[in-house]
Amino acid sequence: MESDVYKTLNKPSEEILFKERKSKFFGYAFPIQHEEEVKPIIEELRKQHHTANHVCYAWQLGFGDMNYRANDDGEPNNSAGMPIYGQIQSFGVTNVLVAVARIFGGTKLGVGGLISAYRTAAQMALESADIIEKTLQQHYLLFFDYSEMDKVMRTIKQHEMEIISQKMEMDCAIEIAVRKNNALNTENIFAAMYPVKIKKLDV
Repeated sequence: MESDVYKTLNKPSEEILFKERKSKFFGYAFPIQHEEEVKPIIEELRKQHHTANHVCYAWQLGFGDMNYRANDDGEPNNSAGMPIYGQIQSFGVTNVLVAVARIFGGTKLGVGGLISAYRTAAQMALESADIIEKTLQQHYLLFFDYSEMDKVMRTIKQHEMEIISQKMEMDCAIEIAVRKNNALNTENIFAAMYPVKIKKLDV
């Protein structure tokens, strides 16, 4: 069974600074949930470092079947975005954006120097970040009559399911979350509990 645990960032990292032959490399790591979040963050960094010649970055989203992108922002091909992405892989994190703003110091570093500097800045940003483990969850809606309440609540407690929301009237509805690896088991438990109905949610 594939793991339902993944590593991501708790919050954006502190700004780090790496210097190489007078060029300054400012590194950042951000937790993200959607690709749409990338552009505003990068634009904000461009404003913050308006003298930066390049703001290069890489991001990764998803689990198992990863979605990622690396951007060199005008640096020589694969000299910035891919070294940054390599650090995301090396730290084993996902749902993350790592960006490095470079302010040119007057001396060219060459492709090898750039690769090394961007990699180091990305590594320092991730080292300074608060990396946490999270568990993939599956959400369900349970529908049942009020008379089934005790039975349903006892089952939820017994199997340590998390209650997200509940509506307790004559017709009750509870949204629960379980670990991805326990999803099938959860479906079977409630499918066997007539007349409780269970519906899988896409969250």
